[in-house]
Amino acid sequence: MTQFTSDPVGKSLPRVDTYDKITGAATFADDIQFGPNLYYARLARSPHAHALIKRIDTSKALKVPGVKAVVTGKDAPELVGMYLIDRPVLAGERVRYFGEPVAGVIATSEGIAEEAARLIEVEYEELPAVFGPLEALQPDAPLLHPDLGEYKVANFIFPEPGTNVSEHFKLRKGDVESAWPRCDAIVEGTFYLPQIQHVPLEPHISVALWEPSGQVTLWTSTQSPHAQRDLLAQSLDIPHGNLRVVSPYVGGGFGGKAGVTMEACALVLARAVKGHPVKLRLTREEEFVGTTMRQSLVAHTKIGCDAGGNLLAMETKYYFGGGAYNDYGVNIARAAGYSCTGPYDIPNVKGDSRSVYTNLPIGGPMRGFGMPEIHWGIEQIMDQLAEKIGMDPAEFRRRNCVKTDDTILTGMKMPAIDLVACINKVTEAIGLGKKEEPSARHKRRGKGIAIMWKAPAMPPNPGSSAVVRFNEDATVYVEIGAQELGQGSFTVAAQMAAQALGVPYEWVRVSAPIDTKYSPY
Repeated sequence: MTQFTSDPVGKSLPRVDTYDKITGAATFADDIQFGPNLYYARLARSPHAHALIKRIDTSKALKVPGVKAVVTGKDAPELVGMYLIDRPVLAGERVRYFGEPVAGVIATSEGIAEEAARLIEVEYEELPAVFGPLEALQPDAPLLHPDLGEYKVANFIFPEPGTNVSEHFKLRKGDVESAWPRCDAIVEGTFYLPQIQHVPLEPHISVALWEPSGQVTLWTSTQSPHAQRDLLAQSLDIPHGNLRVVSPYVGGGFGGKAGVTMEACALVLARAVKGHPVKLRLTREEEFVGTTMRQSLVAHTKIGCDAGGNLLAMETKYYFGGGAYNDYGVNIARAAGYSCTGPYDIPNVKGDSRSVYTNLPIGGPMRGFGMPEIHWGIEQIMDQLAEKIGMDPAEFRRRNCVKTDDTILTGMKMPAIDLVACINKVTEAIGLGKKEEPSARHKRRGKGIAIMWKAPAMPPNPGSSAVVRFNEDATVYVEIGAQELGQGSFTVAAQMAAQALGVPYEWVRVSAPIDTKYSPY
């Protein structure tokens, strides 16, 4: 007898995508069939971190049997980007990182496209390169974007033309300099984080179809189909009504499939062979140069408190290594700047957060949007200061954490919160301060506590929507715009709908794939 689940919210239930995924029936972008009309694409990439492109010769590639077209930066002069439109689809006059695409080949098979891409001859004039944000800030550092002052940019992003700084975010509260002499203890430190790749199970893949009529469809592994449609439509001058983005199941994203990475390449290649779908899929090796990375970071933090353990002042300097293009990374630096104190009430704060161009792969979002990068340093500094004044680290946090009605560094008054209660529950649950024997003699068991907050760096009025359709037998279809990339969003949507409508969980179906032509925003 079939069992039905009522009031499903808060219950552990089988995921709505379980059957498809464990049986192999789930459709990912690479599984979609397009028939014999399908062409394949491969990209020719730069072997240099920084160089001028003097000449590109595609004649040998065009002579390979099965090659349908070769596209270079001259054929695709558009710039793409989210908050700072600074990135060419294909490099035109210069390359700014190893692996930057300089040309694309469309052919009847992936192997032919790969062979032809290797035959493209590019003459480069190598230029000095910089690989870290502090190096890129030196007066004699090469300027990676001489045209920085001419790029389109969101009105809340502040690049500094004539430098390698693509964003400089500042926050000030009180008077930091006058507070240092009043501190009984001061601690400062510098923390370093390298670039990190997301490594999703499914590499990036896009299939683009540019119809002679001007209708354009993109099947792709993206976290944010609607945002991607908007960005691509604006960048490539496609009417929004003519561009459709379809995203089936996604095999992991972690931020690396947000915004635009290689999808614009697929579209401009399809534009060269209108009427044919063109498949561009990255290899695992290409994931490390052809998509985005978590940005590197050099974080310098200085804090001080009085003898009673009350925080008096904090100064932070964040230098994000944004890579060769910072179209998305600038807003991560902004989010980090908003959050620079951590969840602490500090009367005097000076915070500077910069995103800096380097000759490394493109920086972008990854799990936490700048928050893990800064908080691991903040919390170590807090532990060091607590130790310096002889205070228990949990008590130090209870004393200094933000509380209801505190005015934080942005001027916002905190709503009703109880972080102290959270700290108390955690310390009790883990037995903080109590020693426990390790599981083996060669191991050590440690305990610690950390707190954090997150600035989303989004507009204060974002929204999302859903469409609910009832069938004749009272079962329900739910259409949402949120993508399912392994985190269970379809299951949560089904639980919420069943709970709100008073129907069994098993009666709810969540429509997939996400399709900007039909799915709500």
